[in-house]
Formats: sequence, C-alpha cells, structure tokens
Amino acid sequence: MQRRSVIQSATAAGLALGVPGWLHAQATSAPLKQGKPYAGTEINLLTVVAPQFKAHEGKLAEFEALTGIKVKYQYVPFGNTRDKLTAELVAASAQYDVLSVMDVWGPSLYKLFDPINDQLLEKKIDMNRYAAAHLRAARDGNGTGKNILGMPIRGHVQLMFYRKDIFDKLNLKAPTSWDEMIVQGKEIQAKTDVSGVAMYYGKTSGQNLMIWFNYLWGRGGDLLDAKGQPAFNSPQGIQATQDYVDLYLKHKICPQGSSAFNETDAVNSVAQGKSAMVPVWWWRYASLVDPKTSVLKPEQVAYAALPAFPGKEATTYTNSWFYGINKFSKKKDAAMEFLAWIGDPAIERSVLLDRSLNEVVAVQTANMLDADVNVRFKAMHVFGAQALRGAKGTPLFPQWAQVSDVLEATVGDLISGKTQVKAGMDDAAARCRKILRA
Repeated sequence: MQRRSVIQSATAAGLALGVPGWLHAQATSAPLKQGKPYAGTEINLLTVVAPQFKAHEGKLAEFEALTGIKVKYQYVPFGNTRDKLTAELVAASAQYDVLSVMDVWGPSLYKLFDPINDQLLEKKIDMNRYAAAHLRAARDGNGTGKNILGMPIRGHVQLMFYRKDIFDKLNLKAPTSWDEMIVQGKEIQAKTDVSGVAMYYGKTSGQNLMIWFNYLWGRGGDLLDAKGQPAFNSPQGIQATQDYVDLYLKHKICPQGSSAFNETDAVNSVAQGKSAMVPVWWWRYASLVDPKTSVLKPEQVAYAALPAFPGKEATTYTNSWFYGINKFSKKKDAAMEFLAWIGDPAIERSVLLDRSLNEVVAVQTANMLDADVNVRFKAMHVFGAQALRGAKGTPLFPQWAQVSDVLEATVGDLISGKTQVKAGMDDAAARCRKILRA
C-alpha cells in the first residue's frame, strides 16, 4: 500500500471511530511533577517477558533524567506470571511497586491495586485515548467499574497472516470467510508443498481457545449467558466447536502435529515455510519476518482481518495487560510518575517507529491511526483499530482460570477424535457450572 493510501485510510478510520483530530498530530510531554521531588527513589517493576517491555527498559535513561527516579525491571515468563502475582497478594508484599496484569486475571487480583482515579485527574490524563477493549482490563467491577487500577500498556488483536507470494502465484486473495479459508487451504496443499493453515490445538495456557472464541462468537454463541452460567454448549456453540476441530480432523488443512501445537509452534510453521496461513496475535509479525527466526522476507508476509462466517461481522478476541501500582508499595507517588511517563503516547509511538525493532503493539487509538506508523507497517494498525471497534474479550470473572482449564482440556480431548463434540462440551458445561457456583 502506498503512503498516500495509508494516510487516507488512517484519516478515514479516525473519522469513523470518532477520534478528535488533535490526537493525530499532538505529541505531548508526560505530565510529571516539576523539581524532581522523588529523585533518588528506586522502584521495582514486575512484568511478563515481552520485547515491547525490553524496548521500554531501553528508554529508562530518559525517565531518570526527567525525574531522578530509577526503575528496575524484573521479568517473569508468561506461564509463571499469574502465580507470582498471586503470591505477592497473599504475602501482602511490597517487594514490587509496579505490577503487570493480564485482563482475565484481573478479577482475582484486583485487591493488589489501589485506584488511581485521583492521580489521573490531577495529572489531567485522558483515559479515552485507549481503545475501550483494552481500557476495560484496567477497570475494577469485572471490567465495568468506575475505578481505574492502572494504565493499559500492552494489547493485542488477531489478524490473518499469510504467504503473499503463494497467494499471488495461485491468484488468491486473503480469505474473508472461514469457509473460504478451507477452500484455499485445500488448493494450496494440492498445488504446493506447504500446509494450508497452522492452527494450535495443544494445551498451553489456554492458547487453543484463542481462535475458538472467534468461531464461537461468529456463530452467535457466547461463553456465558445473562445469568453468568455456561452457554458455550448451546447449538451455536456446538456448531462452532465442530467447525473449529473439523479444520484438523475433517478438512485436514493443518500440518501434522497441530493437535499438540502451541501458538509459537503454529507461527514457526509459517516462518519456516511449512504453512501458508496462521490466525494469530499481531505481535507475532516480528517473528515472521525476523531473519533470526524466519526463512521468509517481509515482502512474503501479508495480513488481513480475520475471516468471518457468511453474513456475520468479523470478530477478534482481544488480550490486554495493564501496569498498576502495588497497594502495599511504600513508593506509590514515584510509581505514579512512572505510569504517567510510560503511558505517554509518544513513548508507544517511538517504539513503533524504531526501525531497529519490529514491535507492532499499540493500545492507544491515536498511534493506531498514525500515518507514519501505518506507512511503516503497511496499514496493519488501521486493521487493528477497525477490529477493536467491535472486539470482544472473555467475560472477566474470578473463576476464569478454572473455566479456562476445563475448556482447554476439552478442546484437547476433542482434537484427539476420541470424544464427540456435543458430549465433550456438555460435560465441560456441567463441570464449569460447579466451578461458578463455588
């Protein structure tokens, strides 16, 4: 896409989304207190491992020069992060001043944080700069409360990444429906030596649910009903789940071994030239074009919105993280200075435009519609902003971890072919009802 087209797309998307025009051009300084009142303070930050946060860490010299505050990062692998946060809550520990939390963990960890509404008001920080789908992660009341517990810092939408060179050779366009994806996957397998689409059905921290949700919502189903009880075994949910496992069991357009694939395995299948498509989080773009992890060149990788069911809107499951201040911290004022700085739109934008990185993650609407950002990433962020308009996340409730474990195990059983979809989903619903009553 040419620069002018991208700028026009970003501008049009901005108008459609109702974003004030000044947000597109203004790069304000973070609202930090004058006079360095917290100079000499050291705050400790506990966060999940992510390239984006490594990039932030590389900019800390700027923050220290502005405030005199030192920030020490402590990284935790994703699989251990929730347990570590729970341990901090149980121990009422003040070891870390700032903590990173994923949206679905929030309800069980809200007690780790004090609201920052007053501080936001004092610093005149407008939280409407964040996409609503990401801001909900930082709200109490299961994502709907008035209290804001932190700053959205990392958020994802899903896109369909595909081999542009293969699609061009076969005169194919990015699939707009899941059925079209099946047809294309079969054609690709018949005419090339690569698999149609890399899916991830293995049991790894709920990753096999991340595309399943789009099938569920796309078929008109949902996770819970209005009374907060399991609804995923409705007729729509049964059909959606059958569609999802049929990609592997019936249509056979996924690589062998997909039943055990995690998200990384699926991405690597495309990166190593073994599959032609993968529906996945946008942050995975970096590993698809990085010569250290991929045999593909950037011009071989394209992306589009996820497919949909005929007559239905496309969906994207969202994933969001926020940085909040540990309620047990003894350095809350200094920690708030850090949140004000790291939440400055200019920080996020500078990472997006750093050509030594391939970091695409953005949670602020202005940056997703920024012309320079979209020129660099060929309108990826316009796709992201449009996807977020109707994006859904899982309902935020304290028992999500247990419900997720049940559903993850169920999908694993279904993909083995030993369990029928209706029986498996009915059993999962019965188990989840017990969890939700507890």
